[in-house]
Amino acid sequence: MTEPVGSSGPAASKVADPLDAALARLLTALATLEAAVGRKREADLAQSDLSEAFAAMQDDRARLALELDAALARSRTLDAANEEVARRLENAAAAIAALARGEERD
Repeated sequence: MTEPVGSSGPAASKVADPLDAALARLLTALATLEAAVGRKREADLAQSDLSEAFAAMQDDRARLALELDAALARSRTLDAANEEVARRLENAAAAIAALARGEERD
């Protein structure tokens, strides 16, 4: 004899066992999916933070490169001025030495 629908006899428990197992697998899969989505969201946020930090470093690098170029140009200008001053001092010292010896400078 067959059991009526909704009965809790042996036939109903045979059907319920596979359904319960399938439901448990579904719930496990959903929990795994939720965890994966959470990890992906955290990874995306971390990637976004890294991208922002990288962009800031690139901006700093560009600014520092410009500052370095300006400092090098100023250093070259100061070196040239220093060489000119040294040359003039040598000429002045030679002229003073010549005057001290009583020679005339050309």
